Amino acid sequence: MVIDKRSLKKLFPNIAKELEGGAAKISIDSVQSETYDYEQTHPDKLFNYNPTVVDFLRRCDTEMQAEAIIAFMEERREIPTNCAEALRQQLKRKGIRSFGPKKEDDYYFREGGLC
Repeated sequence: MVIDKRSLKKLFPNIAKELEGGAAKISIDSVQSETYDYEQTHPDKLFNYNPTVVDFLRRCDTEMQAEAIIAFMEERREIPTNCAEALRQQLKRKGIRSFGPKKEDDYYFREGGLC
């Protein structure tokens, strides 16, 4: 985007003052010569992980909490009605722990190696 000084002053008067004044300049007196790739040294298996309805159900303590999660996800159309019904049936027949062991506090921190 190209903008002339006059337009810049009119649209962004404070930024124009800072640019012309030079008071906010920072000198750079060093350069990092080696690149440090954090992702290669600390692979994060949860990077871009998006929890599923089962992940949320595994945090529940009671069947009532699980039913509320299922209803919420169904209402927001994050799970289809037939999936919600199948989850409800499993919940009724097999119980809350049929979805897997409970995910305790800091579960994702521990799994991600941050704790």
